[in-house]
Amino acid sequence: MPMIKRRTFLTGSAIAATGGASLFSLFRTPAFAKELTVDDVLFDPDNPVLGNPEGDVTIVEFFDYQCPYCKANHPPLTEVVEADGNIRLVMKDWPIFGAPSIRAAQLALGAASLGQYEKANTALMETEGKLSDQLIEETLELAGFDLAALDQSYRDDRGKWDGLMRRNSEQASLIGLQGTPAFIIGTTLYPGSMDAAALKEAVELARS
Repeated sequence: MPMIKRRTFLTGSAIAATGGASLFSLFRTPAFAKELTVDDVLFDPDNPVLGNPEGDVTIVEFFDYQCPYCKANHPPLTEVVEADGNIRLVMKDWPIFGAPSIRAAQLALGAASLGQYEKANTALMETEGKLSDQLIEETLELAGFDLAALDQSYRDDRGKWDGLMRRNSEQASLIGLQGTPAFIIGTTLYPGSMDAAALKEAVELARS
């Protein structure tokens, strides 16, 4: 089974210049004293999956709803996934910018329990600037959500969703991420934003 290790930069590819990093063998830190496998990151059974769940390539994005780069990167990301048709997209909620980020992630994951994660994720990714509880709630209400239902849905599955966000945070630390966004495409790490061309090249590299 493939394992994840600290970044080893690729050579012989234009993508290497963007910071692509191969994730192949064991990576262990005293802080967590555990092994982290590619399956742990790409195939967490609790994480919502967008795009094609049976796709031959997985794109993982560690993101925060307050990260302006994540928001700017979201349209080209979803366009590439939709146009390709054979990509699994795993959005890893990693709320690192404070209480509003956590609140947004909780409500989006509450929507996941209702089978509407993509709708909530899309709405929150379209917000501008810093978030507040009021902006989060207004955004989701305008998208057609009942806030009380989202809150209740999150609370009903709180153990599942809090566990998922905890694992996302642990994985980010084990991989050595410094912030958002950060992508894993196939078994290669790409920290930072990626335009459509870079995303397509990374997907083709993962397939090769």
